[in-house]
Amino acid sequence: MSESSGGPDEPVASDGVPDAAVPDDVPDWDDEYLDRVSDRLMYSFDLENGYRVRGERFDLYGEVRVENRKQLFHPALNYANHEAKEHLFARRADAATVPELERLVELGHDLADDWIVADEEHFETEFTFVLVVPELTDPVREFVEGFRDRTLIKFGFYGRYELNLVVAAPDRERLVASTNADAAAAFRLWDAVPEAEPGLVERLVRSLWR
Repeated sequence: MSESSGGPDEPVASDGVPDAAVPDDVPDWDDEYLDRVSDRLMYSFDLENGYRVRGERFDLYGEVRVENRKQLFHPALNYANHEAKEHLFARRADAATVPELERLVELGHDLADDWIVADEEHFETEFTFVLVVPELTDPVREFVEGFRDRTLIKFGFYGRYELNLVVAAPDRERLVASTNADAAAAFRLWDAVPEAEPGLVERLVRSLWR
């Protein structure tokens, strides 16, 4: 959306979104890059500025929750309820290293143990970790490009969870993301705002209506 689309006198957010369209509960970031990223995420994710979990601090945290249910004649008579979630954690760092990424992966597994309610209604939970750094090194790029970590819960009867990694070097206009890190598009500010792509919501809907 261009700035002119909001009218000549309408204030515009940092990523070209009219302020009138910005939800009231979206926080501001002193970090210009993360503030612009939040402009892309705010319609999908509930966002927080400065989030702490298990002794780790993240500059930006986001959560999206999707519920799908079928109903018979009346909303109270529902069945086949399924839920999917994504948790997004992003922070600035002086550098990204493979050991640091491996540590975030372990954090993701710990959070999955703590946060996921494993039952028949759970479809999928994603944990996406983003490091924003000055440089993107070849070892980090190779690690992230080859990374895939999906865990079935009770052999898939209680759904699954997946860990995603993203490393962005915005000053260099470089970014690398693991296979299903759909949120990575929001951090690639040097590209146009992407068209809607298959993500967490569409994977849930497709799986339930096959």
